[in-house]
Amino acid sequence: MKVKGVMLALGLGLLANTTVQASDDLIRLGSVSTKWNALGKNDRIEVVGFQDKELNVTCYLSYAEKGGLKEVVGLEEDTSDGSIHCVQTGKISDDDLNKAAKKGQKEQVFKRKTSLLFKSMQVVRFIDFENKAVVYLNYSDRVIEGSPKNSISVVKINNNSQ
Repeated sequence: MKVKGVMLALGLGLLANTTVQASDDLIRLGSVSTKWNALGKNDRIEVVGFQDKELNVTCYLSYAEKGGLKEVVGLEEDTSDGSIHCVQTGKISDDDLNKAAKKGQKEQVFKRKTSLLFKSMQVVRFIDFENKAVVYLNYSDRVIEGSPKNSISVVKINNNSQ
C-alpha cells in the first residue's frame, strides 16, 4: 500500500511541476546556474517572457528554481524570489484599457506552480487610469501563508511613438 502512495505522490508531483500560465506563448530566454547538484538539474535562475493577451505589453520574469533529486521527482519547493519588467510593445487604446479593467480591479496574467501542491508565483495586472499606466505585480502565494517578497513593473502608456 505504501508503494502505491509513493507512486501517486510522484505522479502528482510531475503534474504539479508544470508551468500554468494565461498565455500559451511563454518565451524561454535562458537560465544561469546558481548551485551545482550531483543528481538532477542545478539550482538556477530562469528568465522567461510572456505577452499580456489583453494589452500590447510584454513582461519578462526572472525567478529561482531548485534542482536536484527533489526536482526530478517533483517534490521541490522553489523560493519566492523573482523579478519582473514589462514594456509596451504596441499601441494601447483607451478602449483596450477599459476592456481589461472591466474584468476587475486586478487580473491574473501569469501563474506557475512553485511546489507540489500549495505554492505558486503569480503576476497580476492593475490599471491606473489617472496616470495612464499599467502596473504588474509579481508575488508568490501559498495556501496557508504567502511571502511578502514581490516585485512590480509600471508601463506608462505612450502612443505617440508607436
